[in-house]
Amino acid sequence: MALENINPIGEQTPNSSEGESSEDPVEKKTRKTPGQLADKARQRKEITRWKAIVAEFQKSSRWRANWQIFNTVGLYALLWYMMFLSLSVSWWLTVPIAIVAGGLLVRVFIIFHDCGHGSFFKSRKANDAWGFITGALTFTAYFHWRWEHATHHATTGNLERRGMGDVPTLTVDEYLASSRWGKFKYQMTRNPFILFTITPLVMFVVVQRFAFKSAKRREKISVWMMNIAIVGLAWGLISIFGFIPWLICQLITIGIASSAGFWLFYVQHQFEDAYWENTDSWEYTDAAMKGSSYYKLPKILQWFSGNIGFHHVHHLSSRIPNYNLERCHYSDPMFTAVQPMTLWDSFRCLNVRLWDEKAKKLISFGQLKRQMQQADSGDRAKSKAA
Repeated sequence: MALENINPIGEQTPNSSEGESSEDPVEKKTRKTPGQLADKARQRKEITRWKAIVAEFQKSSRWRANWQIFNTVGLYALLWYMMFLSLSVSWWLTVPIAIVAGGLLVRVFIIFHDCGHGSFFKSRKANDAWGFITGALTFTAYFHWRWEHATHHATTGNLERRGMGDVPTLTVDEYLASSRWGKFKYQMTRNPFILFTITPLVMFVVVQRFAFKSAKRREKISVWMMNIAIVGLAWGLISIFGFIPWLICQLITIGIASSAGFWLFYVQHQFEDAYWENTDSWEYTDAAMKGSSYYKLPKILQWFSGNIGFHHVHHLSSRIPNYNLERCHYSDPMFTAVQPMTLWDSFRCLNVRLWDEKAKKLISFGQLKRQMQQADSGDRAKSKAA
């Protein structure tokens, strides 16, 4: 998969044996100015340095991986069994269990995510097998998602390559140039209630049942194979629970997990001092370290979210499994120097909506309105002075 191979670490990606060449994002087939050449030389030095730092943490551990399978997938299955038993007692017991299962499903998705990066197990076959199993639990086609997510890693922070695996983000100029209908649609897309309740459920339950037109044959087949697996799993649970009890339990678990997952993904890249650049200025290390947050969560939430809060480390090297991310973060000042975002801090991310290319930061609709009012006041003052 060519997009996965853009990672400058030079790691073997799941499809690197298919004869597709790796491409270093630092390299460009265009003529460079002396200043640009100096920047590229600096970037290469940075890459060489952090490659040495992360190398030891890229090693998969069979013991750690199996333990996570046991305490995550095993516990998730146990919670479904407890939901079944609780049906004969009271829904007041079933619903809280389903909510906890939804939280645990986030951790199941992190295992799925690591399998997609080829980092969870050393064995490719083990990654693909557990990627498919956890994909069925999270309603996500493994190969299709892996291709889509590789695009996200290859293009995050690149203004000219937005669109796949991103939260829709417009620049100020793009927003102002939009029609009234276009502005309304964008406002609805970025509305917190819609973004973290309706959109996640629709995405995981409906949208992911279909492949992108641009997907290759294997990715498209993986979607239909996963749909069959999901129907088979649902049929088995319905035969045990009954349709309505299963539907309620399933909607609660997938609803909680998808909303939490969207929130995590949002705060990992949508914060005021995020990183966005045009292709000519885009740089891999900066995109990872400046464009991905260090979400410092309470330990219990860190456990449920599978250490994905160390997102700056993950984007620097996606081949580090989740169970090594924390150790890698604390191994070098390069990582610990990144300003952490606390749970309380993260709620401020709800206000950011647009990328201000002049200020190099994400701003709110309110900030844009005030900027325009100030500009109008300045224009009126100049007119009077004239």
